[in-house]
Amino acid sequence: MSSPSTPPAADAARPPTRGRPPRLDQARTVEAALVLLDESGLDALTMRRLADAVGVQAGALYRHFATKQDLLTAMAERMLAGCSTPPPDPDWSGRLTALARRMRTALLAHRDGARVYAGTHSTGANTLGFAETLVGVLRGAGFGPEEAARTAMTVVHFTVGHTLEEQAALQPGDQGPADPEQLREAVAAAGYPHLTAALPVLAGTDFTAQFEFGLGLLLQGLRTVHRPGAGPAV
Repeated sequence: MSSPSTPPAADAARPPTRGRPPRLDQARTVEAALVLLDESGLDALTMRRLADAVGVQAGALYRHFATKQDLLTAMAERMLAGCSTPPPDPDWSGRLTALARRMRTALLAHRDGARVYAGTHSTGANTLGFAETLVGVLRGAGFGPEEAARTAMTVVHFTVGHTLEEQAALQPGDQGPADPEQLREAVAAAGYPHLTAALPVLAGTDFTAQFEFGLGLLLQGLRTVHRPGAGPAV
């Protein structure tokens, strides 16, 4: 009696066999890329290493991803899975805050996540769904289409930029993670009185507190300049 045939998923995970290239699955390839990202970081993620991980020749990847940037866009799209569900908070500013927090959490879930996301322009369901929810929260609060779009981009840019700095500061490298003591010594040697007074925060690593403070400033500004129906804020 012949043994049962091997499922397609097992074929995809097996190294290539002579005369029969393995079936390449785009979604599983993206997941493999995220695993490699978490293991070694963005700089070490190459198409060749990814091809080895999924058991194909490097050229086979280009059937799904014409360039590495296409791969990064697909990875960024995958990172935002589950972020677009409308938050339950009844207040628009609370919903906006929840969405920004979700995005930061999604990027922090992967090593160099913010670097991967920055500069990508996915038109996938996760990215567009998140944007739709974000803009919808603002329009529901009375923001016009242009004002809502610009506000949404500002929230995203703040979140990505903050997370870029956060991950860079905490990421071990040749010199190790960022050293607050080096900043303290430089400020003390130069005798900057204002920086000396601010050092507990400047040399701190409570990135969540800093994120919440910046997000709070952004929302405070929005509440100050936004009057529903009054047109774009200046």
